[in-house]
Amino acid sequence: MNVVLLFPGQGSQKPGMAKDLVDALPAARETFAAVDTALGESLSTLCFDGPAETLTLTHNAQPALLTHGAAVWASVRDRIGPYVRAAAGHSLGEFTAYHAAGAFDAPQGARLVRRRGELMHESGVQRPGTMAAILGDVAGGIEALCAKASVDGGCVVPANYNTPGQVVISGEVPAVERAMELAKAAGAKRAIRLNVSGAFHSPLMAVARDGLAEALEQTQLRDPVFPVYANVNAEPVRSASDARLLLLEQLTAPVKWTQLVERLAADYPDALYVEMGPGNVLTGLVKKIAPSVQTMTCGTVAEVEQLLSKAA
Repeated sequence: MNVVLLFPGQGSQKPGMAKDLVDALPAARETFAAVDTALGESLSTLCFDGPAETLTLTHNAQPALLTHGAAVWASVRDRIGPYVRAAAGHSLGEFTAYHAAGAFDAPQGARLVRRRGELMHESGVQRPGTMAAILGDVAGGIEALCAKASVDGGCVVPANYNTPGQVVISGEVPAVERAMELAKAAGAKRAIRLNVSGAFHSPLMAVARDGLAEALEQTQLRDPVFPVYANVNAEPVRSASDARLLLLEQLTAPVKWTQLVERLAADYPDALYVEMGPGNVLTGLVKKIAPSVQTMTCGTVAEVEQLLSKAA
């Protein structure tokens, strides 16, 4: 059996996440306890009980998602580890993928992405922006459409290439609104403004770059024990130095998820693709990009038992 690990990004968090894991599995309990100590507060309580509006804040959602993914991985690593060939994650999830690949432990990872979330929030305050999902094909392509909408000093760019029929755009509010209208006129099925605190994966995040570079330098990264496929270029990363550079570049670069999954599916066509953490967002995207690959979710005790049964 070959396994590829996938880790979700912001949007998959919800109150109650990982509670059954922590109640039932010692490895998950130890992971959350270690992160609570590292952060100096009870992230566990926020994950289990909410409130949702606090959990959704960028600086909370990021460590919450990383810790849930880390708790699942800790619960299956001994049995599943020998079968893992590669990992990837969507935006924030890429950091969790590096944790699973041994680049840093869960407390280090939680502190790193807590800082990343703080910096991204601060960037949203300094350079306000927004994001929107464009569903369906647009005539002339999304890149040309964004360029046309970026007038009068405005900025909007493709931020997430989620599937061939779903691209998220990001930038200053007037430019994003212009791009939404242009997209609908160019044949998009829908253009949906997203409830986010900033223009993630766009040049507007550049004000966070120095802070994130410092946080990455302060984190002792090890070479991943299996390749992590990068959001920035869909290429496998095998060294800590490359990981540090690409995680920094990811802040202002688009998430090339479609290209990444296509590359993974070409490299590991017979693997089981396991989404580790809350929800099934990535499983749904993978099915649209590479419908022939096998997928499953692993974020609850029942799903952990199901995955472990495959390695029996």
